[in-house]
Amino acid sequence: MQGADFLDACIALLHRLADRSGEIALQHFRKQITVDAKGDNTPVTIADREAESAMREIIRLEFPDHGIIGEEHGRERADAEWLWILDPIDGTKSFINGVPLFGTLIGLWQRNSTGVAQPVLGCINHPALRERWVGGASHPTKFNGMDSNSRPCETLAKASLYYTAATLFTPSEAKTFMRVANAVKQARAGGTDCYHYAMVASGWTDIAIESGLKLHDYAAITPVLQGAGARVSDWNGIPLTLESETTVNGQVLACGDARLHHEAIYLLQGK
Repeated sequence: MQGADFLDACIALLHRLADRSGEIALQHFRKQITVDAKGDNTPVTIADREAESAMREIIRLEFPDHGIIGEEHGRERADAEWLWILDPIDGTKSFINGVPLFGTLIGLWQRNSTGVAQPVLGCINHPALRERWVGGASHPTKFNGMDSNSRPCETLAKASLYYTAATLFTPSEAKTFMRVANAVKQARAGGTDCYHYAMVASGWTDIAIESGLKLHDYAAITPVLQGAGARVSDWNGIPLTLESETTVNGQVLACGDARLHHEAIYLLQGK
């Protein structure tokens, strides 16, 4: 199944998935719930598990031949042409502390004739804020139904940068990152989770930089940013792939203006 009708159906499904996962998340948000530790010592709750399970069931019914990769319940049909990549609650630490900046990330990628997967559509949904971004490289990003565009900024010296925390970088990454952080007008860390990518997509800030991201962290933000006119890549300037979580330690650079992206890559490469 291909063509405009198919992609329209996928966009409609993105909204259904965001609606349902958001309902589940809000049922548990700011409630007394059990927090478990996963094998990597990151937190997980019933909201994470139930939201992903619900999205998986909807996808299976709508597109039974599609693959699904999720943070909580693993991979099924991961060699399929079409892959739905799910992060039911990005920012679980925010979620369990009552911070409304947690989000749900839903990405749709397609394998080409050589088997290489590329991003097609994405959704960044913030149910507690009632804010949602949906789009892709060939499908202009919408924020709550309105056009969403990154903003122009010609130089790092005028740019604002967001990142999660310097402690999440490896020592060598931290040194590399500081080349960019020292060049911008303002660098701010902490607490925004996936929201800072939505901020770039909406033209509210200019740059987001992180490392250590998993596939489910960047699979949705990539097409949303592309559909908003932003540039997104790894720290080498290479487009993100299914394997970027391991090949480049999940390094992500998102810039609202291509000129910023070029300048940031120059510094990240030590030039």
